[in-house]
Order: sequence, then C-alpha cells, then structure tokens
Amino acid sequence: MDRQSPDARDEEISTDPTPSSRRIAPVDASRVLIVATSRINRIVVAKIIERSGLKILSDLPENAESILDRLTPGTVILDCGPENRDCEHLMTRLATLRQNTQDGLPKVVLLTSRLPAAANIVVSEAVDAVVPKPIIPERLQAVVDRLSGRD
Repeated sequence: MDRQSPDARDEEISTDPTPSSRRIAPVDASRVLIVATSRINRIVVAKIIERSGLKILSDLPENAESILDRLTPGTVILDCGPENRDCEHLMTRLATLRQNTQDGLPKVVLLTSRLPAAANIVVSEAVDAVVPKPIIPERLQAVVDRLSGRD
C-alpha cells in the first residue's frame, strides 16, 4: 500500500509497481515538491508558493524519493536543516533526473541558513538557486517564479 504523509497535498498519481527500476517519472512542471524535516517550514513554504498558482507536494526528506519515482515536479525546494545534511541523499537522484529530462527539470532551490556551506552545493549539477533563511516570501516567490518561467 502506498502511504503519503498527512500534509502531502497531491491528487492520485499512478505508481510503477517496481519503483526501484528508477525509470524517469512523468514530468509535471506545474508541481512543486517541498522537502523539509520541519512541518512548519513545509507549510510556510507551501503558502508562499501557492501565490504563484503552482500545485504543492510536501513531504519529509526520507519520503521524497518515492514521490520522485512517481512524478518529476517542475521545481523541488529543499530545506536541508541547520547543517544542510537532511537532503544530501536526494542530490544524486535530482542530478540524474535533470540529465534525463528534456528541460533539465526539476529546477532545485535550496533553503539554507549556512550560505558558505551552500556555496559548495551550488557547484553541484543539482541546484539552481540558494535562498538564505529566514525565508522572506518576496525573495522565495521571485526565485520560484523565475525558475518556473512565470516572471
């Protein structure tokens, strides 16, 4: 049985019975996946992103790969915690998705309170933008709008 977290606001998405096959899931550029350990941060970011008219998926870092097995969102927002380590396991998966989709999706935004550490991640093929904390709605929304082509 496929379980989703209580705050994953997502219509029914068909699943491949063998998600470990790592096929590229269908791309939906209108969706944004918010990945964070803190439920409060997921809710705050979702409220900001909803202003852009995008559809929200929200979950914990440990559940994000199963979502990416079913769907490739247009944008992924990662809140990797105070040490930028909560989402490390997703970086390779995101880089692979970007290499295998026509438009280089998903676009990836990293939310961080540790900018020097984030500078190393930006060099990675998996991150498009770094937004410093505290999260300011105008700043985050502008970045997401630019990456999704809505600016």
